[in-house]
Amino acid sequence: MKYRIRHITEYEYAARVSHCYNVAHMIPRTSLRQTCEQHRISIAPHASFTAKREDYFGNQAFHFEIQRPHEKLVITSESEVTVSPQHSALNLDLGVTCFDARLQLNESTDPDVLLAREFLLDSPMIKPFEALRDYALPSFEEERPLLSAVADLTRRIFEDFEYSPQSTTVATPLSEVMESRKGVCQDFAHLQIGCLRALGYPAKYVSGYIETLPPPGKEKLVGSDASHAWISVYSPREGWFEFDPTNNQIAGEQHIITAWGRDYFDVTPLRGVIFGGGENPLLNVSVDVARL
Repeated sequence: MKYRIRHITEYEYAARVSHCYNVAHMIPRTSLRQTCEQHRISIAPHASFTAKREDYFGNQAFHFEIQRPHEKLVITSESEVTVSPQHSALNLDLGVTCFDARLQLNESTDPDVLLAREFLLDSPMIKPFEALRDYALPSFEEERPLLSAVADLTRRIFEDFEYSPQSTTVATPLSEVMESRKGVCQDFAHLQIGCLRALGYPAKYVSGYIETLPPPGKEKLVGSDASHAWISVYSPREGWFEFDPTNNQIAGEQHIITAWGRDYFDVTPLRGVIFGGGENPLLNVSVDVARL
């Protein structure tokens, strides 16, 4: 499947900003199942400095600096991406068991396993605790295939937690999400990653977009798509596999990857420092994902 993605971020400030420094994760990755064919980012007002680099996790980070006074900032990111199904389109009831996966993760010296183990560590927004382990444990019987267990955990999060955009913010801790049983895609991704790490399975936070199809007979609304988040779990000898707890599914061709890291903190679409601007800037984000 081939898509054109248009991601517009607008800030309107209460007072003039004298200058700003920013980094954006808005350039889709090229991975085993995805190729970014072309991409461009435009900034208004004009940026005095721009640079693109590959960050620690292999994501494309776009840095820019604006040195002229402004009261509005608009970042427009446009991409064309070709996406294929995951290699995880397999029988989840086959493969490495939960017990064997943990054994290999603890004992193997394979370079891929050693790199994956980095995603067992605590990260700024995900610090596993006992309640996460207790919640996840019923899905992970020792002789059950790991991917089958992860799919079951994905289903349980989907059924047990309510999607509620007003219930959390980007700073809401996992303990509150567990208590309220409410959140958004970012919270559910953090929740599932915390569960997996608490049990000893490496997991990544994946940021990107998901195509939302309109109801039959209705036109697709411009800007109806949004940034999305899901997870990727590592199974020794099998590789990384992506699951979407918000939608209870294996991530497929409609899941377009922008970046991945330990948690949301590593792959924030836009962050930076501004000088001036007053309080409570108005933020408007519009994402449109169109099939080509």
